[in-house]
Amino acid sequence: MYDVMRTLAIRLEDEEHAQLQMIARLEDLSLTDALRQAIELWISERRNNPELQARAAAILDDIDRDAANRRTAIEEILGNKTSAKRTSATTRKGRGGARTSEEPTEE
Repeated sequence: MYDVMRTLAIRLEDEEHAQLQMIARLEDLSLTDALRQAIELWISERRNNPELQARAAAILDDIDRDAANRRTAIEEILGNKTSAKRTSATTRKGRGGARTSEEPTEE
C-alpha cells in the first residue's frame, strides 16, 4: 500500500520565495521538504490548542447528532423503531463517551 500525496500550489511574494529558497538551501533541504517541515510544525502547534480542540469536539457532536437523526429517519421508514430508540440512547455525549438510556435525548 502507498501513501496518497496531494499537490498544493501556493503563491508567495518574491522576497518570501527568495528567503524560503535560501534558508532551505542553507539547511540542505528542498523547497518541498522545507514546506513540509513548516506545515508539520504548524499542525502540531495547533493540534494542542484548547480552543481548536473545543471547536473540533463541537463539530464531532454535530456529526453524531446528524447521523443519529438520519439513522432514526431511515429506520422509521423501514419500520424498525426499536433500533431507532436504541440509536438515540447510545448517541455520543460530547467526547466523553456514550449517553445512557437514562439521560434525556435532544429531539
